[in-house]
Amino acid sequence: MSERRNGLTYSQAGVDIDAGNALVERIKPAAKRTARPGVMSGLGGFGALFDLKAAGYADPVLVAATDGVGTKLRIAIDTGEVGGVGIDLVAMCVNDLVCQGAEPLFFLDYFATGKLAVDEAAQVVEGIAEGCVRAGCALIGGETAEMPGMYGDGDFDLAGFAVGAMERGTELPAGVAEGDVLLGLASDGVHSNGYSLVRKVVERAGLSWSNPAPFADGSLGAALLTPTRLYVKPALAAIRSGGVRALAHITGGGLTENLPRVLPEGLGAEIDLDAWHLPLVFGWMSEVAGLEHGEMLKTFNAGIGMVLVVAPDRAEALAGLLRAEGETVFDIGRVAPGQGIRYRGNLS
Repeated sequence: MSERRNGLTYSQAGVDIDAGNALVERIKPAAKRTARPGVMSGLGGFGALFDLKAAGYADPVLVAATDGVGTKLRIAIDTGEVGGVGIDLVAMCVNDLVCQGAEPLFFLDYFATGKLAVDEAAQVVEGIAEGCVRAGCALIGGETAEMPGMYGDGDFDLAGFAVGAMERGTELPAGVAEGDVLLGLASDGVHSNGYSLVRKVVERAGLSWSNPAPFADGSLGAALLTPTRLYVKPALAAIRSGGVRALAHITGGGLTENLPRVLPEGLGAEIDLDAWHLPLVFGWMSEVAGLEHGEMLKTFNAGIGMVLVVAPDRAEALAGLLRAEGETVFDIGRVAPGQGIRYRGNLS
């Protein structure tokens, strides 16, 4: 058979295998930083192995979560400040896991783009590794997909997958009762939901990402890219101390939608809005866009990124433990008869 000349290559079709290999080599040190007991393999295989017995579990139940970063990526791409969205990706997954009472064990990422830019992708994965270090889980694998024609120039998307474990019989929520105390943990800003509305607010304000932030030092883009706070280690410390009956990660849907997810039928919550101050970023958005407080509370975290439902006789001790772990803690209300959330006071 004669050799066909001038045949197409995969590279000419827009996929650079060499770039993908270069990225794997580039990120191996970042992944190595995340190693923890239980990891059995490094990057590069067809699958990743994890030994639950080596991680210290006798009768484990696995818990899995997946999420993305949403349209916050648009700001990261437009500004070129992409390192923090890797932390967001991890946080959005592992903060959910810990609400079930699980310890995050390992994480995998999916990075998809039209044309792979190795330096940019490496910054993203290095951010993912940093998030894993903060959460105490291992980055044991992932996938980089180069798909020309599917994404605009410079665009990319992210998805994350986290697996955790708990000993059988320790699942949360458990035992939530009337009178339980609601401890709210402060957020670090908008975190990673509601950015379609955030971008509309910025558009209405007539600002660009490079303009000074009206509510913080530095540029508007950088301020809005503040990564999602990771609550895993403090939350696990509280759970292991005893008295935690439920946790709610406050993301899309805000307090209004997320807290009822961990309350049993027949119980709701009374929340005192005067218990904490609304972070400046939310006050600015409310002023620019005329956002009503009800809309704020069912769209954004409004300054509370995680809520712990705790036994009344353990509330003071747990608040002290959480503060010692570096959290800002507010007593924001109580579990009460009824359904849904009843607010009193004012966001300010």
